[in-house]
Amino acid sequence: MSKQDFLLEEFKHRHQRVRTRMAQNNLELLIVIAPTNIQYLIGSRTKSYQEFQCLLFPIEPDKPLTVLTRLAEVAEYTDLSLADEVYGWGGREPEDPIDILQDLMQPRDYLKRRIGLEVPYYYLSVPDHAKIQGMLGGTTVVDATRLIEDLKLVKSSAEIAYVRRAAEIANAAMQVAQNAMVEGATECEVAGAVYHTLLAQGGDSPASPLNLVSGDRSCFAHGAPTERALRRGDSINIEFGGAYKRYCTTIGRQFCIGQPDDRLLEVYEIVRGACDACIELMTPGTPAVVPHDVAKKIIADHGFDTNRVHTSGYGIAPGYPPSWGESIHMFGDSEYLLESGMNLSVEPPVFIHEERLGVRLIDNILITEDGPELLTSYNRDLIVL
Repeated sequence: MSKQDFLLEEFKHRHQRVRTRMAQNNLELLIVIAPTNIQYLIGSRTKSYQEFQCLLFPIEPDKPLTVLTRLAEVAEYTDLSLADEVYGWGGREPEDPIDILQDLMQPRDYLKRRIGLEVPYYYLSVPDHAKIQGMLGGTTVVDATRLIEDLKLVKSSAEIAYVRRAAEIANAAMQVAQNAMVEGATECEVAGAVYHTLLAQGGDSPASPLNLVSGDRSCFAHGAPTERALRRGDSINIEFGGAYKRYCTTIGRQFCIGQPDDRLLEVYEIVRGACDACIELMTPGTPAVVPHDVAKKIIADHGFDTNRVHTSGYGIAPGYPPSWGESIHMFGDSEYLLESGMNLSVEPPVFIHEERLGVRLIDNILITEDGPELLTSYNRDLIVL
C-alpha cells in the first residue's frame, strides 16, 4: 500500500475517523507502531517493520505527520507516503531509536500530552516497549492498540476492489497447485509453483508462509512444505494467501492422490458441513460468536471437538509478515458484531494426530448487505487427483 494506491480524499476520511475516535478517548497524540496502521494512515509499502518504527499522529489536522524509521527506509517513506517529516535512525552507526523518538517529541511538547500507544504483538520488542514506558513516565499513556484496528475492519469500496483482486490471484494459484500435485513431485516443488504464480500475477509476497502437508504429515495444522515426494493415497492440505497492494485473501483446499479412504471422506464431510453452516450465518448485525457456535456444535456432535484445534475464522487484513490477521475472531469470547464490508476467513478444522489425519477447508467471506459473498470460488470439494 502506498499513497498512490488511494485517492487523497480516502486518506483524509481515514484521518478524520481516527481523530474522532481519539477525541472520544480524550487522546491528543497516537504513537502508531503496527505497520498496517501506519500504512492505513499515510501509505507506503516499506519493510521497516523488522526494526523499530512509529508514526506520530497528533489530533490536530494542521500539525505534521512524523515518521521515525530505520535510515534505509527514509527515501521510500519520503517518496511514497503522506508523512510530512521522515527521520531515520541507525544504518551508518548504532543508535537507539527510542532516544531519537524522545528527541523528536520533546520540542513538540508531545511528552506533556495524553498519549495513545500501540503495543502490537509482533512489531514492538519488549526492551523497546520498556524504554518507551520509561520515556513517557511523566505522561498519561493509554493502550490504543485496537483504536485504528477496529476502524479498519470495515473496508471501503476501494479496499474491497483490492481484496477481490487478491482473491483472483489466490484462486488462480490454487489451480496451479492442483496441476503441480502429481506423484513424485515434492511438497517444495508444489509450493514453488504457487509462489511463482502469486508474484507473476502482480501480487505481493505473502504476509504469512504457505502451509502444505501430505501423507503422514497431514495431521500438522501449519506444516511448511518439505522435500517429501507425493505418493498415491496421500491426503494433501494446502493453505496460502494471495495479496494485492498488501490486501489479502486466504484459501485452503483438501486434495487426495487416488481415491480417498472412508475415514478421510467422513471427516471431510463433517468439516465441509461446519464451514457451510458457518458461512450461512455471516450476515450484518450477527454476533461473530454465532457462526462459530454453529460450526463448533457440528464438529462436536460428531465427536471431534478435541480435534478442533483452530479458531473458526478471523478478519483478514492488509498483511505484513508474519500475519494477515485482524483482531476480530469468530470465537467463544468475541464481542464483535459482523458488519457489511468485513472480510473474514472461515476455517474450522479437524486434526487427529494419532491417526495422522487432518482436514481444513479455508474460504474468505465478504460480509455484504445481501449476505455472505464467497470470494474464494475455487472447487470446495475434496479434490481427487
